[in-house]
This record gives sequence, C-alpha cells and structure tokens, in this order.
Amino acid sequence: MRKWIFGSAAIALIGTVALAQRGGRLPAECRKEIVQLCGMNREAMRGCLQEKASHLSESCRSELRKQIGKRGGATGAKRSAVGATEMAYGNDPLQKLDFWKAKTAGAPLVIFVHGGGWKRGDKGNATGQYKAPHYLEQGYAFASINYRLVPGATVEQQAADVASSVAYFRRNAASLGLDPKRIVLMGHSAGAHLSALVGTDPQYLRKADLDMTAIAGVIPLDGAAYDVPAQMTDGARIMQDTYEQAFGTQPQRQKVLSPFWQAAAPNVPAFLILHVDRDDGARQSAALADALRKNGVRVQLQAFEGKGLKGHAEINRRLGDPEYPATPVVDAWLRSVFGT
Repeated sequence: MRKWIFGSAAIALIGTVALAQRGGRLPAECRKEIVQLCGMNREAMRGCLQEKASHLSESCRSELRKQIGKRGGATGAKRSAVGATEMAYGNDPLQKLDFWKAKTAGAPLVIFVHGGGWKRGDKGNATGQYKAPHYLEQGYAFASINYRLVPGATVEQQAADVASSVAYFRRNAASLGLDPKRIVLMGHSAGAHLSALVGTDPQYLRKADLDMTAIAGVIPLDGAAYDVPAQMTDGARIMQDTYEQAFGTQPQRQKVLSPFWQAAAPNVPAFLILHVDRDDGARQSAALADALRKNGVRVQLQAFEGKGLKGHAEINRRLGDPEYPATPVVDAWLRSVFGT
C-alpha cells in the first residue's frame, strides 16, 4: 500500500494556525503536536512539515488524512497540475510525470525533481506555483516528475527513475515538441541530491541507454546530502533518522550514493548549485562545486538569503517569481546552457 504523502492540501490545512486557535476540526492534541514540532509561524510551518511530517504521531497523521479527504485532497492517485498533461514513464504507479508543452517546437526542457526526504513528496504539490508558467514564458517546456519512494524503493531505484524520465523525453521528443539535446535537471532538497547523483554517476543514465551528454546541465536547489558520510556525522540531528532510512549505515554504500564521491569524470557538463543560509547545505554545496570543478565541470555556485527550513522551502516555492533573487540567476544560466 502506498504510504501517505503530505501534499499541498495538507500544507494548506495546517499552514494556518488560526484554524487551531478557532477550534478547527483537528483534535487539540494533534494541533498541539504540530505547533510543538514547527512553531506558530505560518511560512516556517510549511517548510517544517515538508521535512518533518513523519515526526508526528500516527494518530495525528491519521486525523490529517481524514480532514484532507473531507476537503477534497487525494489519498491515492494525484491529479495532474493545472495546465499539465500527466504521462507515465514507467509501469509503477509512481513513475508518472506532469508535462507542460512549450509554445514552439524544438524547445528546451526543464525537468523538476521534488524533495521530501526521499520518502514523501509529489509532482503536483512540490513544484511551486511560479516554475511552470515562468519557464513556459521563457520558451521552454517544463516537467515535474514523481519517483518511487523509500522505504518501498531504494535511493538507487529513485535515481534510476530520474534517468528513466530523461530517456522517456528523449524517445518522445518529436511528438512532445522538444529538443532532445537541451534537457536540464532541476531538483530541490532530496530531489537536488537525486539530480546531482544522476549528473555525476553514469551508471543510471547508462542503464537507460544514455550517456552523460543526454543532460545539458543540473540545478540542485539547497541540497544537503551530496556527501552522505559527512552528513551522517555533522549534519542536522533532526534529519539523521531520515538519512539512515534512505542511505543505511554502511559507509561504502553512502559513498556510492554521494555526488561528491562520484564527481570523477565523466559528469554532466554544467552545474548551477544554489543554496540558502543553512550550515550543512552551504558546506555541502561548496564541497560538491569544488569536486566538480577539479574534474572539468563548468560550475556556478551561489548563495541566497534565507535562514533554516524557512529559507530551504522559500528557494523552492518562489523560484520563478521575478521578484525572487534566484530567478534571474537561473534564467541567465539556462540561457547560457541552452544557447537561447
């Protein structure tokens, strides 16, 4: 049975603490748990719950499922996002994607890989409201993919899913109006790790009958697991259970699943590594950038304001908003990579 994923309906339901103050439908104990876990700040709460929902009690998660169901939230298959067409790139129910077709034929493509601690998240609610319309306005096609989730799948299988989605678009480029030579991977949080892993370890694209030239560039957004062994020892304590569930306890497997330790050539030719003001994210982003540069990759590393989990959520939620500082940086980098 598919594990419950906290989606946009859950964030909308919990994101307003006023609901709790007015005696909303969630039981008092569940409201208390949420506030104790994430505090009272609405914006910070959204990012917090994306990262820490698994820390809520099962009874609280059960109540959330009930309320989301009453409000029209899905507990099974997700509907495709507004303006998108849902497509299957594999046989598993989670091997699906939302695709926004560009206005002109032969368009470049940006593929977004959602976050969620490798164990939750969804293509329809983790993309942010700005990305799809913004990149369509830039003349690009846009896609947001699902992938199989831990513990029902391994991180190795998740990376294989990302590579399979690239292969799907290349096979169907003509009918979808795409230029198969101009595809960029963009991922946030766990999705940043998976995108960077596919961009550094050739085995995943190779198994999809592709090589590293199949991807023009990678944009990891505020990842913090590029060097998994380091993150297991000096990363945020609250995330250790999540890392252990995803990567296990064996240092050798952790290295194999680390973009930093897979940075020897060949790699995807260009990376734009962005992070906010989080100690582990900044440290890991800089280390990955250095490792890639030493192996001939064109790397741009840039930091943006934004503290902790609030900043971590904001860089994903607001990317594509012309007022958000990272948006023009990504736009300029995409133009250089796509030659537009």
